[in-house]
Amino acid sequence: MITAFAAEAADRVRGGVVHLRVGDASGGAGLVWPGGVVVTNAHVATERRVTLHLPDGSFVEGETVWRDPARDLAVVAAPGLAGLPPVEPGDAGRVRPGSLVFAIGHPWGVRDAVSVGVFHRVGPIAPGIGVPDSIRRQAWVQAAVRLAPGNSGGPIADAEGRVIGVSAMIVGGLALAVPALEVEGLWRGIRP
Repeated sequence: MITAFAAEAADRVRGGVVHLRVGDASGGAGLVWPGGVVVTNAHVATERRVTLHLPDGSFVEGETVWRDPARDLAVVAAPGLAGLPPVEPGDAGRVRPGSLVFAIGHPWGVRDAVSVGVFHRVGPIAPGIGVPDSIRRQAWVQAAVRLAPGNSGGPIADAEGRVIGVSAMIVGGLALAVPALEVEGLWRGIRP
C-alpha cells in the first residue's frame, strides 16, 4: 500500500525535480515552478551561476536571479526548462496531521531518491529546539520524513503529488520546508 502510494505520487512530481550543482559541489534539488523557473533553497544556490541536471540526463547552465537568505529561498532561471512539467503547488494547511507525505531529492548523490513520512503541521517551530527566533517564528511545513544532504530545495509532497513545501532542513528530528503557498506568493511578487 505505502509502496504504491509513494511510486504513483512520486511519478507525478519527479519530472519537475532537477539536481543543482554549484561549482564542484553537488548542491541539492530544485523544483520547476509554474512560470518556468527553478525554485530551490538559498543555501543551495549560493552562486550566480549554477548547473542544472535535468530529469532526462541533460545539463543546462542557469543563473540565480533572486535569493532570500532569511527565508532560505532562491529562484534560478535557465534555458531548456520549457519542456519540463512544472510541479503543482499545494496547500499544506489542507493536509491532515498524520497524512502520508514524501520527499524527493538527491541525498548523498543518489538521484531521485524518495522517502515517505508523516505530516505533522504547518507553523512555527516549538520553543527550546535551539534555533534562532528569526527562524523559529516562521511558518514551516513540519513532517517526520527523512532528509539528508542533497534533499535541500526538493519537494515535500502530499498523497496527490502536490508540492506542499520546499525542503530546507532538519530541526529536532523533523523535516522543515517552506510552505508552497508562501513560495508562490513571494515568486508572484518578484516575477517579471
